[in-house]
Amino acid sequence: MSDKTISLDHQKQLFGHPIGLYILFFTELWERFSYYGMRAILVLYIYSSIEDGGLGWTKGEALWLYGWYTMLVYVMSIPGGILADKMLGQKKTVMLGGLLLCVGHGILAVEAVWAFYTGLALIIFGVGCLKPNISTMVGGLYKQGDDRRDKGFTIFYIGINIGAFLSALIVGYVGEKIGWHYGFGLAGIGMVIGQAVYIWGQKYLVGVGDFLGKSTAANKALMKKPLTKIEKDRVIVLLISFLIIIVFWGAFEQAGGLLNIYAKEKTNLGMLGFEVPASWFQSVNAFFIIVFGTSVAAYWVNRKRKGKEVSSLFKMAVGTIIMGSGFLMMAGASMQAGTEAYGKASMMWLVGAYLLHTIGELCASPVALSFITKLAPVKYGAIMMGVYFAATGFGNKLAGTIGEASQAEAIGINLTAAPNAIAPFAQDTLVALDKDFQLRADLYEENGSIVLMNNQDGAKQNFSSFFGYTEGAESILKGMLGELEYSKEKPLHAVLRFEKDVEAKKIKTNKGNGKDYSGVLEVFEVQNKREFKTFVFITLLTVVFGLLIIMFLKKLKALTHGAEELTIDQDEAEGFELADNN
Repeated sequence: MSDKTISLDHQKQLFGHPIGLYILFFTELWERFSYYGMRAILVLYIYSSIEDGGLGWTKGEALWLYGWYTMLVYVMSIPGGILADKMLGQKKTVMLGGLLLCVGHGILAVEAVWAFYTGLALIIFGVGCLKPNISTMVGGLYKQGDDRRDKGFTIFYIGINIGAFLSALIVGYVGEKIGWHYGFGLAGIGMVIGQAVYIWGQKYLVGVGDFLGKSTAANKALMKKPLTKIEKDRVIVLLISFLIIIVFWGAFEQAGGLLNIYAKEKTNLGMLGFEVPASWFQSVNAFFIIVFGTSVAAYWVNRKRKGKEVSSLFKMAVGTIIMGSGFLMMAGASMQAGTEAYGKASMMWLVGAYLLHTIGELCASPVALSFITKLAPVKYGAIMMGVYFAATGFGNKLAGTIGEASQAEAIGINLTAAPNAIAPFAQDTLVALDKDFQLRADLYEENGSIVLMNNQDGAKQNFSSFFGYTEGAESILKGMLGELEYSKEKPLHAVLRFEKDVEAKKIKTNKGNGKDYSGVLEVFEVQNKREFKTFVFITLLTVVFGLLIIMFLKKLKALTHGAEELTIDQDEAEGFELADNN
């Protein structure tokens, strides 16, 4: 009997589970509080104007960075898993990851560009060390065949969603209403609490997540033993299941990017005289998981008792289809917003979409980590968990790419009009104070030229003489408009957003001169059409891919060689199979 088995047999218990589970529960709760809190405001911060404390990027650029960041966060799980398997062990690697996260979130609270990039880099490395290994440690708390393992992942998953729910409400509100960097700092405080819990609880994690390479002779032999035919087949199934993960998260992770922007820009946020912060919608998913998690689990238990298909792969495929159908709700939101100029959709479309996303997630994501711990060869346990999170990362990058493609190409413009000519249409004194401003105009084509006619305050003035296009921008605009039907009587609707150069603002002689303003021109109908097409595309992608997995389900199950039947799960109704959704 190995040292690990002895330690597992003599672990202290709380509510029928090792106390170590609750240490990992609270560690992950606060780590997810910090991650999801920061994520809830990240894209909003990046594309907010410099005047509002943001970076002033375009929405497309914000989604581009969001995609790369969220991809790298999880791709780093591969070297994080290798580091644990080959050098430090899971326990020490989680410790290292937590320390990096504390420093990274803390640096993000500093208002400087260098701090922004440095903080993101440290968070990427920190999550890469922590995520795959803390999840593997949950499985390591139980012996092979212990029917409490899935219930342990359930408890672990609840901690994740409590953290995610609270962070979007608290960090999101502080970031949007008080200051972006205060929000980042608050997320960092959450990570410090989680790290303190992990350090304090080391005495309850003895024998769990230790480095196998320096343990018993039996474990050393296990690390050198080649894979059997059955193990190789199971690895093949895992790698195929990772394709499901990529598609699933490629759609689901629109939440932090495209849907976050949609909540801010295209959703009516007024409710009972209060404007709901856009970031609060990031908590809806976690709320629905807590509310509907047991019901969805009960459905799968009842289905199993009736002798119907309930394999993990089947659940993943069905969950992907249900989650993808949530984007039909967003297509409906686009249709409602498009019924009037600069229209906004009811927040109920977003809530409905997140409800379907949650139901899909409860079918697909919960089984993933448990599935990996059942199929992965022991000596590659952390590495396979790292590959899983890397697949999640590629899904996040796919999400960013899709979100970026949903944004119409930016039409660059420069302000050319004198301040006194603009003042009546730019809220009087904004230009005189070097403030950012925007103009709205009816857009149509007349005699081969694009006309933008003011539609504010009942005044009539041609805005076309107020600005000039950057190189090639007018041709891009005409190409976009070629896809739409419009006329002088039924014009399109444009928004011109202007920002003054930051360095020019510092020169006193430039005060209020109306110079050094640049910006973008956005056509509401063009952008709305792009978003509608994106939502429909995501629906088709997820539904088709889910159906393909179901078609080949029988062959894929055969390659698992009955791995899922090796555990006892008769009590699954009390604790359904759940695991980390990100």
